[in-house]
Amino acid sequence: MHSTTAPSKVSILGREDIIVDHGLWGPSIVDDLLSNVPSSTYVLITDTNLHEQYVPPFQKAFLEITAERNVQSRLLNYQVPPGETSKSRATKAGIEDWLLSEERDPPCDTKSVIIALGGGVIGDMIGFVAATFKRGIRFVQVPTSLLAMVDSSIGGKTAIDTPAGKNLIGAFWQPTKIYIDLEFLNSLPTREFVNGMAEVIKTAAIWNEEEFQYLEENASRVMAAIHTPPDSTGQRLSDVRSIIKQLVLGSVRVKAHVVSADEREGGLRNLLNFGHSIGHAFEGILTPQILHGECVSIGMVLEAALARHLGVLDGGAVARLAKCLSSYGLPTTVKDKTVQRRSAKRNCTVDQLVSIMGVDKKNDGKKKRIVLLASIGQTYERQASVVSDRDIRFILSSGVVVRPLASPPTMVSCTPPGSKSISNRALVLAALGEGECRLKNLLHSDDTEVMLNALVKLKGASFFWEESGQVLVVQGNGGRLEAHGKEMYLGNAGTASRFLTTVATLAVSKSKDFSILTGNDRMKKRPIGPLVEALQGNGANVDYLECPGSLPLNIKAGHGMKGGDINLAATVSSQYVSSLLMCAPYAHHDVTLRLVGGKPISQLYIDMTSAMMASFGIHVRKSSTEEHTYHIPRGRYKNPPEYVIESDASSATYPLAIAAITGSTCTVPNIGSASLQGDARFATEVLRPMGCKVEQNETSTTVTGPPKGSLKAINEVDMEPMTDAFLTASVLAAVAQNGRSSSTTRIVGIANQRVKECNRIKAMKDELAKFGVTCRELPDGIEVDGKPYVDLSKPTNGVHCYDDHRVAMSFSVLGTIAPEGTLIQERECVGKTWPGWWDTLRQPFGVQLEGVDLEANTTSSNLPQHSDNSILIIGMRGAGKTTTGRLAASILGWQFFDLDDQLEQVAGRTIPEIIQESGWDSFRCHELVTLQNTLQQRPTGHVFACGGGIVETQAARQLLMDYHRAGGLVILVERNIEDVIAFLQLDKTRPAYVEDMREVWLRRRPWYLECSNYHFYSPNAGLLAQGQPLNGLDHFLWNITGHKHPLDALKHKAQSFFVSLTAPDVIAAAPKLEEVAVGSDAIELRVDLLVDPEGSDQYPSVEFVANQVSILRASTSLPIIFTVRTKSQGGRMPDRDHENIQSLLQLALRMGIEFLDLELSLPEGILQTISQSKNNTKIIASHHDPKGTLSWSNGSWVPHYNKGLLYGDIVKLVGIAKAPTDNLSLTQFKDWAVTAHPAVPIIAINMGIEGQLSRIQNSFLTPVSHPSLPFKAAPGQLSAAEIRTALSLHGVIKPKSFYLFGKPISQSKSPAMHNHLFRATGLPHKYHLHETDDSQSLLSLIRSPDFGGASVTIPLKIPIMDLVDEIDPAARTIGAVNTIVVDPSRSSPHQVGKPDLKGHNTDWTGMRLVLSNAGASSYTLNLSNPSSNPNPNASQSDNDNPALIIGAGGTARAALYTLHQMGYSPLYLIGRNRERLTDVQSSLPASYNITLITRPDEASSALPASVAIGTIPADKPIDGKIAPLLETVLGKTQGGDGKQAILLEMAYKPAITDLMRLAAGKGWKTVPGLEVLAGQGVGQFELWTGIRPLLGDARVRPPPRS
Repeated sequence: MHSTTAPSKVSILGREDIIVDHGLWGPSIVDDLLSNVPSSTYVLITDTNLHEQYVPPFQKAFLEITAERNVQSRLLNYQVPPGETSKSRATKAGIEDWLLSEERDPPCDTKSVIIALGGGVIGDMIGFVAATFKRGIRFVQVPTSLLAMVDSSIGGKTAIDTPAGKNLIGAFWQPTKIYIDLEFLNSLPTREFVNGMAEVIKTAAIWNEEEFQYLEENASRVMAAIHTPPDSTGQRLSDVRSIIKQLVLGSVRVKAHVVSADEREGGLRNLLNFGHSIGHAFEGILTPQILHGECVSIGMVLEAALARHLGVLDGGAVARLAKCLSSYGLPTTVKDKTVQRRSAKRNCTVDQLVSIMGVDKKNDGKKKRIVLLASIGQTYERQASVVSDRDIRFILSSGVVVRPLASPPTMVSCTPPGSKSISNRALVLAALGEGECRLKNLLHSDDTEVMLNALVKLKGASFFWEESGQVLVVQGNGGRLEAHGKEMYLGNAGTASRFLTTVATLAVSKSKDFSILTGNDRMKKRPIGPLVEALQGNGANVDYLECPGSLPLNIKAGHGMKGGDINLAATVSSQYVSSLLMCAPYAHHDVTLRLVGGKPISQLYIDMTSAMMASFGIHVRKSSTEEHTYHIPRGRYKNPPEYVIESDASSATYPLAIAAITGSTCTVPNIGSASLQGDARFATEVLRPMGCKVEQNETSTTVTGPPKGSLKAINEVDMEPMTDAFLTASVLAAVAQNGRSSSTTRIVGIANQRVKECNRIKAMKDELAKFGVTCRELPDGIEVDGKPYVDLSKPTNGVHCYDDHRVAMSFSVLGTIAPEGTLIQERECVGKTWPGWWDTLRQPFGVQLEGVDLEANTTSSNLPQHSDNSILIIGMRGAGKTTTGRLAASILGWQFFDLDDQLEQVAGRTIPEIIQESGWDSFRCHELVTLQNTLQQRPTGHVFACGGGIVETQAARQLLMDYHRAGGLVILVERNIEDVIAFLQLDKTRPAYVEDMREVWLRRRPWYLECSNYHFYSPNAGLLAQGQPLNGLDHFLWNITGHKHPLDALKHKAQSFFVSLTAPDVIAAAPKLEEVAVGSDAIELRVDLLVDPEGSDQYPSVEFVANQVSILRASTSLPIIFTVRTKSQGGRMPDRDHENIQSLLQLALRMGIEFLDLELSLPEGILQTISQSKNNTKIIASHHDPKGTLSWSNGSWVPHYNKGLLYGDIVKLVGIAKAPTDNLSLTQFKDWAVTAHPAVPIIAINMGIEGQLSRIQNSFLTPVSHPSLPFKAAPGQLSAAEIRTALSLHGVIKPKSFYLFGKPISQSKSPAMHNHLFRATGLPHKYHLHETDDSQSLLSLIRSPDFGGASVTIPLKIPIMDLVDEIDPAARTIGAVNTIVVDPSRSSPHQVGKPDLKGHNTDWTGMRLVLSNAGASSYTLNLSNPSSNPNPNASQSDNDNPALIIGAGGTARAALYTLHQMGYSPLYLIGRNRERLTDVQSSLPASYNITLITRPDEASSALPASVAIGTIPADKPIDGKIAPLLETVLGKTQGGDGKQAILLEMAYKPAITDLMRLAAGKGWKTVPGLEVLAGQGVGQFELWTGIRPLLGDARVRPPPRS
C-alpha cells in the first residue's frame, strides 16, 4: 500500500533528510536514493528475520528503476543474526571483512552507501560500521520498529556493545537520509509497538502538552488497532493511519529540533533522556525480559515522582503521566504484574540501581543528573538537573524512615487531595451520565486510577485532562456499557471493587459476554457477599470464581437489575448501599432498597451518595414509613457541566494530627463544618477533647496542638460517623495522658474497620505494641493506653502497613514525635489516597525522611518460600496417614496430633460410640469443629492426621481448600487401594464402611485432590511397614516447607552431575539404583521413557508415574529431576499431547519434586501455569535442538536462553556439535550468559561424539549415564567418572594427598580402600599412611597446598581437635575427631591465606549406615548430613524404641550419639564401672534418655531392645560382672515384624567375638566391626569429595596387581 499524499519531510541540521509516510519502502526509497544519494554501490544490511519479507521486493524495485533510468548501480545485501548479541565487535568485523572482500568484485569503497534496514540494533551497529569503514562512508537509516523510528534512527548516535556495557564504543555519525515508512508498523508485534510508544509519550511529556493531550484522547483507538494481530496487508492500522503519522511526526520533529540545536549532547539533548536515568538502571538488571520502552516508562513515573518530591511538579501531573502510560499498555511500576511475571520477580535493589545510574553519561562526575518535569510539556530546566543520592534513594525505596520533628513549623497550610469517596462516586456518576462533565480536584491515586481504567475497559466513558491535569473531562456514555471479556485487576481498591460489581452488571454483550473483577490476595479475602447476593436476587448473573463471598467475580453481560424490591444487609459496608443506589436508575423498573439486618454502618456515606446523585439529576427519596428504606426512580443521569470534589476529610486528619502531636498549628483551607464527609468532625470531636485549640467554619479547619507531650486521653469517643479516622486517633491516644488518672482512650463504633484493606483494629493493636503501647480490642473498637512520648520504643523491623494507606499515614504521624526514627514499610501504599503524602511531610512540615530498601537482602523471588504453617494430612483410612504424620513431625521437629484422637478426647466418647448414639451427621459436625479449632489454636509447627472422611462435607472441604490456598500445607497420603482394603479388613478401631470401599475411594478421590496441594504416595503396604519410603519423605518435606533445597548446595560445587534414568520401570531398576547414582548429585526420572503396562499407547498414566516416583524416592536419597521429554526435543512423548504433559508436570509439583524439567517449546499457557504454581520446586527451563538448526555463534540460541530466564531457576540448552569448534562457540556463549546473569545456573552442552568436550567442560548438573543403564539418554553422554578422569587429565581437578594420622597404623586397610574409591570415581588423588603420635608435628603438613584431608585414629582423635579451625557439632558432642576436611571456599581464621580445616567424626555415621543396611529402623532421615536438619532435636516417636550400648569408653559415646540420632529411646548403657557410666550419662543431654545397667535388677526391668552396639574389648573374655547382665538383656529381644534384633560389634578382631557368640545364641543377628570401618570410609570419602560411594565398594579389598 502506498501513500496517496505527499510524504512529510522534517529538517535536521539544516537539511530535510527525514522523510515520513506510509508505503515508502520499495520504489519511493529507490527513486529518492538514486536521485539524492547517488552511488555505484548500495549495500542493504538487515537481519535474518526481516530479510525474506522485505529484501526481495526492494531488489526487484531497484533492478526495475535502475534499468528504467539506465543507471549503473548495484545493490548488495548482507544478513546478520537478530537480537542484541549481534551488536558486537565480532559482527562488525564480519561485515567489514565482507565489504572489503574481493568477492564483492570490486570491494566497497568510500563512495558506497549502506542502507540499514531494521530496529535499533541494526541502526546502531551499521551506523558505526559506516562511521569507521574507509574512515567514514554514507549510510541511510530505514527503521522498522516504532522505537527506532522516533528515537535511535535520529541523531547520529552509533555504537556496539562490549562485555563492560552497552553502547560503550561508538561515534556520532549522521545518516544521509532517514526513511520512516509507517507501513512497517503493520507487521510489528504488539509488545514492540507498545515499547516504542514509551518514547512517543516521553517526547510529548517534555515538550508539548497539546501532543500529550492528543495521545490521551486517542489511546483507546490506537490500542484497539495495535491489538489486532500483525499483518503485511496494511489493514491493521488502516483506521488510525493519520493518528499514527501525527504521533510519529510529533516525536520526530522534537528530536530533530533538539539534535539540530545540540548535536553532541551539550545540555539540551539531555532532555530526551527523561525517564532514562532510572529506566536504564532497571533495564540493566531486567533486560532482556523487560524491554527498553517498558523500563523507560517505569523510569518516567519515578522521575516525575522525584520532581514532585523535590517540589517542582504538581501531583496531578504525575498521575496524568502514569495514566497516559498505562492507557498504552506500558508498566508504571516494577511491581506491575506483567513485569513481575516476565522478569520472574527479579529483585532490583536500590544499591544496584544507584550504582548503574552512576555511569550515566549525563552525570557531572559523581553528581547525578536527572531530567525533571515542571509540568506536562515542560521541563524544570533546559537540561538535566543535579539530584542528590539521598532523594534518588528515597524515590526508589520501598520503606521510609520518619525522623522526629526537632522544631516543627509554627504555622502550616495544607490542602489534602480530593476525597477518595467523592472522587470514586463522581467518576461512576459521570460515566453513567449523559454529556460532558468537568471534574475538578479529582483525587489522583491508585484507587481512582483503577476506577478510571475499569470504566474505560467497560466503554462506560472517555476521559481526557485539561489545565495541566487539574481537570478531568468525562464524556459519559449514558449507562451504555459493554462487557470486557477479560480480567480487570483492581489491586487492593475496595471502593472500586464494590462499585464496579454493580456497574458491570449493566454491561451488554457485544463482542464479549462477561467481565471478571479480581484483585490482590487481600482483596480476595475482603467481603462482598451481601452485595452479590442482593444482585443475584434481583436478576444479575454473578458467579464466584474462587472463595464464595469474595473476589474474583465473573459477571455475565446482558442481565442487569430487574428493579423492584431489593433487600441488602448493610451492617458490614455502606459501599454496598452506595453501589446499588448509584446503579439503581438503570434497572428495568423503579427500585425500593431496604437495608436489613440492623442499623446500617456509616450512614453519612449513604447520605453522601444520595446528595451526589441529586447533583447528577436523580433524586433518591428516603421512606418516611419504613426505616432504612430508599426509593430510586428509573432514569438517566444528566451530567452537570462542572463538579468540584472537596478534599478528603479522612486524609485531612493526618496534617491536623501532626499539629496536635507536635504542638504546632495547621490549617486545612477547604474542609469545614459544611462538608459532606463525616471525618470533618474529627477536629471538633477528637482533637478538641484531647486538648487542641480548634477553629472551624463552614469551609476550613485550623488546629493548634498543646505543648508537645500534653495531649489528653479521652474516656470514650464514638467514631461511627468517621470510622476511617480512628487510626489517626489511635496514634494520638498512644501518647495521650491524664496525669495520675487513667490514660486510656476508648474508641468505639468502628467494627467495620475489621474488613477494610486489612483488619485495621488488630493492625493498630499489633503495630502500636511495637512502640511499647498496650491496646485491647473491643467488639466494636479499641482501647489504647497512652504513655509519655519519650518512652516510646523503637519498633523492631519497622511498622508493617498491611498494604493499607491509612496505617502508613497514621504511623508517620507518630513518627514525627517518636524519639528514634520510625521505619514505615510499604511506603508506596499511600498512593491509594495521597500519593504525595511523603512530599507533604518533607515540604511544608519539614520532616526528615530517609529511603530504606527493604528488599536489599532478597536477591531473587525464587528463594524458597519458607513455611512453618501446620501440615494437615488427608487420605483414606489405612493409607498411612498416622505413620507418615509421626515421621513428618519427627523430621521437622514439630508436634503430631491425630485429629480423630483429639475428637474422642474432647467428646469423651469413641468415634463408634458417637456414631452409634448420635449418628453420622453429628460425628461429621464434631469432626468439622475439631478441624476449625485445631487450625485456630495450632496454626504453626504441628502435623495433623485427619480422618479419612473429612472430605465428606462441603464445609470441611471448603476449610481445607481455603487453608492451602492461603499458603497452608495439605498433604494427600495415598497408596494402592488394594493394600488399603486389606488393612481395613483387619482394623476394628473405627466403624466399618457401609459402602464398597472402592466406591468410597472413587467418590472421595476428586475431593482429596481438590482439598490438597501436595501428594505423598506410598508404593505398597510392605514398603511402608518397613520404613523404606523414608529416604524420600525428608526431601519431600524440606522442599514443600522451603526449609532447604539442594540447589543451594549445588551452586557451590565445582562440578555437579545428574544421572539420567532410562529404565522403562523403576521397580526393575531399583536394585541397581544405588550403583547407578554413585557420583551424581541428582537422578533424572525420564517419565517419557516409562512403560505403563496399563496406559494408552503405553504412555504413562498419572497414577503409574506417581507410583514410580514413590518407588524412586524410596530407593535413593538423591533429589529427583522430573522430565517429560517430547519427540521434537529428543524424547518419546507426543509433542501435541499437551493435556497429558500438563497433568504429569502438575503431578510433579504436587509430589514436591525438587527439580522439574520444563520444555520451552510447550505452549505459553502451560509454561505460565507451571512456573506460577511451582512453589519450592526449581524449574529447569530446557530447550533441545536435536536437528542442529541453531548455532551458538550467530545468536540464534539467545531467544531460547532469554525465554529460559523467564521461566526457569536453571536454564538448560542442548545443541548438536558438528565440529570441535562448535564447543568453543558454546563456551563463549556460556561465558556471556554467566556474565549477564550470574545468579541463574546454566547447563549448556552439545550432543554427539563431537560434543563430548562440552560435557566435560560443563560444570553445573552435567547429565551423565552409567554402564549399568540400558541405554544412554542422549548421544555422546559420558559417565561421571569418565568426566572426572578427563578433568583430571586437563588439570581442572588437581591431585591432592590424603593421609591416615595415628600410631600404630602400618596394618591399616584405609589406603587400599580410599585409593580404590579414588580410582573408581575418576579422581587423581592418593591416600598415604603418616604414622605419628605427636599432633604438633602435623602442623605444616595439614596446611600444605596439596593437603586434601585426613583420617585420624588413636592416639590423636582428641589432640587433633586443637589444630583444626572448627569442629562439627556431632564431633564436639562425641568428643573426638576422626576426619579432617579442607574447605577451600572458606579462609582459615587462624592461618592467613590458608583454607579452613574442619574436624568431623564419622564413627557414628559408619555405625548408622551399617545398622540401617542390616535392617535397623531410623527416624532421623537426613542420612548424609543430619546436622543440617531444620531441627536437630526433632521429637522422637511416641512409642518406646529401646537400644543397648555395651561399654563406657570413647566409642560408647559415638554409639550413644548414633542411636539417639536414629530415634532410639531409652538407651540402656551397660558396664561394670557405674562411676564411668555415670560420667558418660551426665556428659550428654537429658533428651538422650540414658538408663544405666550395672545390677541384675536393672537388667531384669529393662525393656526388650531391637538394636545393640558392643564397644568392649574383644581380645579377652567378657568381664564376669557384666556377662550375667548381658545374658538377661540379650535374652529378651524386640525384633518385631519377624525381624531379628541386631548387634553391631565394634571390635575388629577376632572375626567372631565372645559377645557375638552370646548374642547369636539368643537369636540376634550380628554384624562385624569391619563393616563399620567401611561405613566410616564411606562417610569420610563423601566429606572429602562430595561423592557417596557404595558400602560394598568401600569394603577392604586386596591391592591391585602391578
